[in-house]
Amino acid sequence: MARCNMATGIGCFLVGVSIGAAAALLLAPKSGEQTRKLIAKKAEEGKDYVTSKGREFKDQAEGLVGKGKDLINKQRERLAGALETGKEAARNTLSMV
Repeated sequence: MARCNMATGIGCFLVGVSIGAAAALLLAPKSGEQTRKLIAKKAEEGKDYVTSKGREFKDQAEGLVGKGKDLINKQRERLAGALETGKEAARNTLSMV
């Protein structure tokens, strides 16, 4: 039997909820036109929600990338400083000999 991770479980849950909601809308005691309008409205709301969450995730990812770049630059500066200190120590040692 295949093992499911958390994301797969959540995805299956959301698909089940969507199917249940669609079935409830289709079986509701409303006219076809009202039901279609309601489905279109809910689909638009869902699209807007997914779009906004996508933007949030993109912004978070950009922030993390920026932090990563800053960290790399700081480490590069530290390494350059340590390398320069090592070179200077080597020059001082060689000049003493």
